[in-house]
Amino acid sequence: MNAHSTSVPATARKSNGLSGQVRVPGDKSISHRAVMFGGLASGETRITGLLEGEDVMRTGQAMKAMGARIDKRGDEWVIQGTGNGCLLEPEAPLDFGNAGTGSRLTMGLVGTYDMETTFIGDASLSRRPMGRVLDPLRRMGVQVLKAADGDRMPLTLHGPKHAAPIAYRVPMASAQVKSAVLLAGLNTAGITTVIEPVATRDHTERMLASFGAALEVESDRDGARHIRIEGQGRLTGQTIAVPGDPSSAAFPLVAALIVPGSDIVIENVLMNPTRTGLITTLLDMGANIELIDERRAGGEDVADLRVRASDLKGVTVPADRAPSMIDEYPVLAVAASFAEGETLMQGLDELRVKESDRLSAVANGLKANHVDCEEGAASLLVRGRPGGKGLGGGTVETHLDHRIAMSFLVMGLATQDPVTIDDRSMIATSFPAFVELMRGLGAELE
Repeated sequence: MNAHSTSVPATARKSNGLSGQVRVPGDKSISHRAVMFGGLASGETRITGLLEGEDVMRTGQAMKAMGARIDKRGDEWVIQGTGNGCLLEPEAPLDFGNAGTGSRLTMGLVGTYDMETTFIGDASLSRRPMGRVLDPLRRMGVQVLKAADGDRMPLTLHGPKHAAPIAYRVPMASAQVKSAVLLAGLNTAGITTVIEPVATRDHTERMLASFGAALEVESDRDGARHIRIEGQGRLTGQTIAVPGDPSSAAFPLVAALIVPGSDIVIENVLMNPTRTGLITTLLDMGANIELIDERRAGGEDVADLRVRASDLKGVTVPADRAPSMIDEYPVLAVAASFAEGETLMQGLDELRVKESDRLSAVANGLKANHVDCEEGAASLLVRGRPGGKGLGGGTVETHLDHRIAMSFLVMGLATQDPVTIDDRSMIATSFPAFVELMRGLGAELE
């Protein structure tokens, strides 16, 4: 997806109580990996529940460009993979649009191949730093032939004839960096080790093991996770049911909490413990969230969530919770705007390098709608106003960031005055049916 030449503004207005049952799109992180690993594995992979947003489709196009066959048959995606070590050199640059996860993981996947691969993206993705992935790849022998200033796209990689396995301690809490190194290790003889001082979402490890990779995980006395993968093994196609994305579920969830009289059920939500930081925080704030029918599906924990309007109170969110809810801080800030007292969010460094500088984008959006807040270098303090009296009335700059757009549309459902966003086009990257789903619950969106 390229930068939008025509913006499509949207406005949210104070709504009556939301009600109904909904199912959010498949988890974005798992969808990227399912398409990628299916395209790499030998034999056939079948996927149901795949997120059909633009970001995941870009990953699918990249895998097709390197030899995988991918088709949709009814509600199921069927992939014929190339076999580990057998990806083909793409004939043209791989265009990832706005897909940060897809691009960074694919850099790891193809980096250790003795071939030339060029990565391009839209204006937003081209501003995002790729050095955090490229640094460990360089240690494995990968050459960065071309790159924009600051190791940014467009960039071109060429792998070595024989990549070197490494032991790499991830310097920041990043599932993307961890995953990129593990995927580079798939095509590298020997044992590649990633040391993760702070646990991040573990979908890569879980799914690689299910595809047959020789992978082991253990924790040391300091709690750091050591993830070892043996390269050049065989991956075998799998059947995968993708659960609902907790990051997408966050929007109807928070909307139901802040719109008086709401009572909704969100079905089939992923409850992987590395992804439940928002629910933990909202429960701390007094949210009425009930987990129904907790179960296992496709190797992951899932549950249905019943959510009812709640009187929230401000809390301090510890920095060590950030990895388990990094994409949910914008909508948490919206919830905090309606809570009694102050909510302090810490450890937000990573928000500076998302699709936008999310920390500044959130703070500026709150201020535009008369929310009292303070932005720190890696923190955000929000002073809530229960009932939303006096809030709203502003227009929010989304900076081509889908989560900023959806978060502030949720906000407008409970503020005294409407909230407008400058562009909703990019919501399609992760949640194409967002507006339709929210209207189905009773949200006033136009």
